[in-house]
Amino acid sequence: MSAPSYPASPPESEISEFHNLGSWPSHWARIKPNRLAVSDADRRLDWATFANRVGRVSALLQSEGIQAGDRVAFLLPNRTAALEVLFGTARMGGTCLPVNLRLTAREIAFQIDDCRPAAIFFESDLRPLIEETLSLASHAPALQVAVGGPQEAYEAALDRASEATAAIAVSPNAPAILMYTSGTTGAPKGALLPHRKALYNARNAVHGFQIRSDDRVLVAAPLFHSLGLQILSLPLLYAGGSLLLQERFEPEAVWRATEEESITYFGGVPAMHQRLYQSLKHGESAGRRFPALRFIFSAGSAISSELIRDFSALDILVLQGYGQTETSTLCCLEPDDALRKAGSVGKPVPHAEVRVVMRETLENDPRDWRDAHPEETGEIVVRGPINMLGYWERPEATAETLIGDWLRTGDLARRDAEGFVTLVGRAREMFISGGENVYPAEIEAAYREHPAIREIAVIGIPDPTWGEVGRAHVILEPGEPFDETALEAWARARLAGFKLPREIVIETELPRTASGKVRKHRLGDPA
Repeated sequence: MSAPSYPASPPESEISEFHNLGSWPSHWARIKPNRLAVSDADRRLDWATFANRVGRVSALLQSEGIQAGDRVAFLLPNRTAALEVLFGTARMGGTCLPVNLRLTAREIAFQIDDCRPAAIFFESDLRPLIEETLSLASHAPALQVAVGGPQEAYEAALDRASEATAAIAVSPNAPAILMYTSGTTGAPKGALLPHRKALYNARNAVHGFQIRSDDRVLVAAPLFHSLGLQILSLPLLYAGGSLLLQERFEPEAVWRATEEESITYFGGVPAMHQRLYQSLKHGESAGRRFPALRFIFSAGSAISSELIRDFSALDILVLQGYGQTETSTLCCLEPDDALRKAGSVGKPVPHAEVRVVMRETLENDPRDWRDAHPEETGEIVVRGPINMLGYWERPEATAETLIGDWLRTGDLARRDAEGFVTLVGRAREMFISGGENVYPAEIEAAYREHPAIREIAVIGIPDPTWGEVGRAHVILEPGEPFDETALEAWARARLAGFKLPREIVIETELPRTASGKVRKHRLGDPA
């Protein structure tokens, strides 16, 4: 097929409506108005209808006195309205705040008070949560619109705003999205993401995923998280494909939709892929075949090489990538290297300059940073148009993360002689035992290969002799016996003694963020 006609991009020195990501739906509505754009459990919208609804959200916001620069929040599951609100907010120059549905009222109230949105769209079933949130918050959005339910206030509001508005001209550096980090340590910080970041991240995904305008992508990862929104949904819609949303992750539903809807790719975090594999190998989906499926994508944390090979044995290609809320995708493992370099997150994407820098030099001027040699551990830093503007009203946190043009990720990695990046762990997760740096991700990767271990998370805990030692929180495979002595002997053949956890705690589940990452600061909390 011929190459897709992507939305235009004028010079970055200009202020233009073409910089506005809210213009993307209108572009595809002109080119293929009757082709499927986005669907959920309730509706299937072609590009013409989707673009019209986006324009009416923009008109609604403007009619309520909401202006460019104002924040607009949504608390919605994976439904078309979430994307309509996001594109519609961008279209009129606002900044959209996707709120994590799994947060408590107190946690949501913190975000509401922190960024003070002028409007909030919420699932009608969540009205009690919204009422509790606003009773705790000092700020109340002027416009509050319930989506779904018998009253359908959202649809009535769109009907009142019958005249769809066009995208306004913006600078590529104008803020478009405000996403709060997971908050695994300390209070959450709002990463302020500009229009240019959405554009260049989409272009990186088009390159890494080889996205086509006839791709059909399934998104079961939540849209309030970077994986579901920025890595899967926005690039696909930029490229003019068809997006199919599932409200919640259920392995059998994913495989059923993949077969029935001719899905070409989807993505998730490793914990999701583990369940998907079990469903395909031993569950109701055993025996299904997916001729249209090109690959599945994994991000959020390291996926085991064994699981990648297990999927390969079922003729399913797994691609791994790496990124952050503050940057979106930084590295991607391309199809030709998926098995040969299993365990790596690939090479840097085109629109990002990625370095692995020795941490002891990072306090110096960036001109004096020293790149790690192959197989040395360093911290990943990046510069380019995919970087955030900074943290919302957090100048000190911004100054710690953005050093000149460079963004410090806080992620530790090694680069091999071919330039492939392998994650070692988070800088803040590293602990020092007897003078030796210990990286939990390295230990976790080794232990995941043991047949009795389904999941593992390692943290450092105080020790009177060694300063810190490791403690492993482990979920066992069903029916597998646990022999700690045998496991230690197995691990000693793979890891230096100082890296071995001194304590192993058997768990039935691990505390997680909405993105599936383990909340390590909660490990060991009393029930």
